[in-house]
Amino acid sequence: MKLIKLIFISVLFLSLGGCEIDDNPNPNGSSIGGFNLNASKSELQTLVTGIEDLVRQDFGFYYDVTAIIGREYYFFTGSDPRYTGEVLGKADSQLDDAGFYGTRPYFGRYRAIKNANVLLDAVSNSQQITTAEANGYEGFAKTMQAHEYLLALNLQYENGIRIDVADPENLGPFVSYGPALASILALLDDAAGHLQAAGSTFPFRLSSAMAGFNTPASFLTFNKALAARVALYQGNKAEANKRLSDSFMDLNGNLNAGPARYYSIGGGDFANNLFRPLDQADAIIVHPSYITDLTPGDARAAKMVLRPSGSLSLDGLTGTHDVWVFKSLSDFVPYIRNEELILISAEANLGTDNAATISAINIIRNAHGIGDYSGGVSEADLMNEIMYQRRYSLFGEGHRWVDMRRWGRLNELPIDRPGDDVWVQFPRPVGE
Repeated sequence: MKLIKLIFISVLFLSLGGCEIDDNPNPNGSSIGGFNLNASKSELQTLVTGIEDLVRQDFGFYYDVTAIIGREYYFFTGSDPRYTGEVLGKADSQLDDAGFYGTRPYFGRYRAIKNANVLLDAVSNSQQITTAEANGYEGFAKTMQAHEYLLALNLQYENGIRIDVADPENLGPFVSYGPALASILALLDDAAGHLQAAGSTFPFRLSSAMAGFNTPASFLTFNKALAARVALYQGNKAEANKRLSDSFMDLNGNLNAGPARYYSIGGGDFANNLFRPLDQADAIIVHPSYITDLTPGDARAAKMVLRPSGSLSLDGLTGTHDVWVFKSLSDFVPYIRNEELILISAEANLGTDNAATISAINIIRNAHGIGDYSGGVSEADLMNEIMYQRRYSLFGEGHRWVDMRRWGRLNELPIDRPGDDVWVQFPRPVGE
């Protein structure tokens, strides 16, 4: 077992150190194994830690490509013209099914899913843990899998994704968008049942980024928060509200509260690769529409910093502000935040309890210094307000493109150059 553990760690470190922009042809293939033979808690801890590590791998690509297509920001870099070319649909360019910008965020999710399947297999074959402890491992693993499946589905949309990947030699079929959402919600519910039967403490440790969500009961509120997001994507407002009631949503709480991915600059660890220093030649540049459309006095302007050296241009695109969402190499990156949950509540109540919608909107508005909502009260008016609040509250966090698509409003995203395209989804990766 010690040898198997060392093999796993070496595979993990290879994934940490790899920086080549290429494709992984089989993220569900057999490269991790052996933990299924009466694993100890120490060995199971290695797998838990591996999941927390792998959810960070290639994740920066996910935020970048969704933000670029969603016209939240540009990525100006002289090292790869595809960010301002293919990803923005320049001229006659198309998204490449072998392009790193689609394959790496997709396969990164499946590496984490695979690691969770190894954990589930190991737990089912271990005689060194109690039934309650086994439920804790399973509730954690399945919740994390559901999160990763959802991100992969956000990229692929109607292309669908594989849900059944437990057997690398016998992968299940691709499942289209609606059924995939239903499968993800069912997985979250399965995980919730395990968490409810897991006792008062987990038999494993989570990183400090999971503080406040590191017991079965508190982790369950994270599970329910994800379920509310999925229900909203399904268009099931009543179900979204139901899940919110059991989540960590707090209308009077810290908007940034929530479970997160851990990053640090400690030796051998993984730094936050979404952080970029200000005023550089290679830069993440705020889309100009975010500057012009911002309400005067909105404190979310702090996410966009004017470049001291002046505007930056590349490939027929120009911007004046750097993105300033993550401010250090050690910043945690949330899976889901209280602010998003309050905004889900605003949208979920729209049409059935508009007073609750306005109340939720006002929480967000007042938190960012722009006072109570005073606009029209029709559903269309309130929906436009929700769109604005989600646009700025969740800026740079991977939501805008997904939101505009589910609202049927992709055609409202700005076109910066004649012939540019707003893509609906990524092509299925060539390795699939």
